[in-house]
Amino acid sequence: MKNTRGLWWIILGAMLILSALFLVFYNFRQDNQSGETASEILSELKEALPQTEAVQPTEFIESATHDNNDIFEEYEEVTETLPEEKLVEIDSNYYIGTIQIPSLGIELPVLSEWSYPNLNLSPCRYKGSISGGDLIIAAHNYRSHFGRINALNSGDSIIITDGNGISHSYEIIYSEIIDGYNIESMEFGSAENWDLTIFTCTLSGQSRVTVRAIELK
Repeated sequence: MKNTRGLWWIILGAMLILSALFLVFYNFRQDNQSGETASEILSELKEALPQTEAVQPTEFIESATHDNNDIFEEYEEVTETLPEEKLVEIDSNYYIGTIQIPSLGIELPVLSEWSYPNLNLSPCRYKGSISGGDLIIAAHNYRSHFGRINALNSGDSIIITDGNGISHSYEIIYSEIIDGYNIESMEFGSAENWDLTIFTCTLSGQSRVTVRAIELK
């Protein structure tokens, strides 16, 4: 009886080890596939984005009534309106642009809406917008996606290039771990304390690694 019981424990242990190995292999395969898919989409997306110089929101031009002899030159202020959000369509999916994190060596497309199938393709907009200063981007914890954002530090940069081809530079100010069900904390302080949030699941899936950043203007 003891020998039989011991044999069952050995079989059970072997099954658990095989299950763990299968899970590791599956996650590794999914990571590679998602990384390759995102890379292909990124290439198409970057070709579709217009080449645009950085926007200067306010500029001054000399008034037509200017008196050349007056040292107090009169200027007319002209405020340039920022372009509205533009989505780029690729394979029937819509993207708000790209995200680049130089310190991690990654650049990825960003889908305009999040869903679990979409997360397998690339990071997704969870909520908000660039112009609203409350953009939140979610992604899987694959190494090819946001799996390494826990290594980011204050002062590191994030660059978002929108659908109009305009680049927006952000500086990370802090990171935090938020409970997976605490939606209020994820959105807290939007457009007040930060302009951009990126997040992903912890390995357990119970919490979210959350990185906050402000736009450099």
